[in-house]
Amino acid sequence: MKVESLHIYPVKGCRAVDVTEAAIERRGLAHDRRWMIVDENYKFVTQREVPAMAAIETAIAGDMLALGLNGSAIGIDFPTPNAPKHTVTIWKQQVEAYTAGAAADKWITSALGFRAHLVWQGGLPRSIASTQATPDTPTSFADDFPLLVTVSESLADLNTKMPAPLPMNRFRPNIVVTGAPAWAEDMWRKIRIRDVVIDLPKPCLRCVVTATDQQHGMRGEDNEPLKTLKTFRLMREAGMTGVVLGQNGIPEGTGVIHLGDTVEVAECQAAPAFVKLG
Repeated sequence: MKVESLHIYPVKGCRAVDVTEAAIERRGLAHDRRWMIVDENYKFVTQREVPAMAAIETAIAGDMLALGLNGSAIGIDFPTPNAPKHTVTIWKQQVEAYTAGAAADKWITSALGFRAHLVWQGGLPRSIASTQATPDTPTSFADDFPLLVTVSESLADLNTKMPAPLPMNRFRPNIVVTGAPAWAEDMWRKIRIRDVVIDLPKPCLRCVVTATDQQHGMRGEDNEPLKTLKTFRLMREAGMTGVVLGQNGIPEGTGVIHLGDTVEVAECQAAPAFVKLG
């Protein structure tokens, strides 16, 4: 098995950046989901509510975040440690974040059509809320876990059951593995890439974001791929009810990984039980 592709999402909910190598930090891939858009009440905003966020282009250039949409662009310097901070809400968590400033807020507000702010995590703390992680395990502005690992053969199998095939970017992974049987990731508890071990404590329950075209920021009306996943990938367990594709990950160390790196299974687990409908 090997690493087929690597992806970071500098701004939570916005377009991915495909990379050939990535530094793994304890809170995820470097620059992944360190920025976040919040509404006027400083509550996080995602593609669940605003599919058009997928069309906002992102890039990291040194100590600057670049954003673009429909010919409009802005460069935003990383805030300094002395920059103003504000409490933001992610799900039920409240954490501190650096504010990006009036120019960034004006651009984001114009791009999305409602009053919004841009914030940066920097070195400020946030821990995983899930009980599947030890207390104080660090994470980014991701929904919860620092990493998401998927397998290309699993998507290929899903696509054989779909009305029309979908690209992997619908599932917004960080690390895509190839060379494994379809759905082999169900039985991975830990994997190793170079010197970095990644714990995989919980399957990833998928949401309506997977129904959003990640190039144009448009949401389909057919509820795919959730409709098809429900026919054979539905879990109904305490605290984990929904359809599954991919594994949430927690780095156990730090290092740098590259496209083509060998992926080894370091520890296995029993596959979850899926509900059979009909």
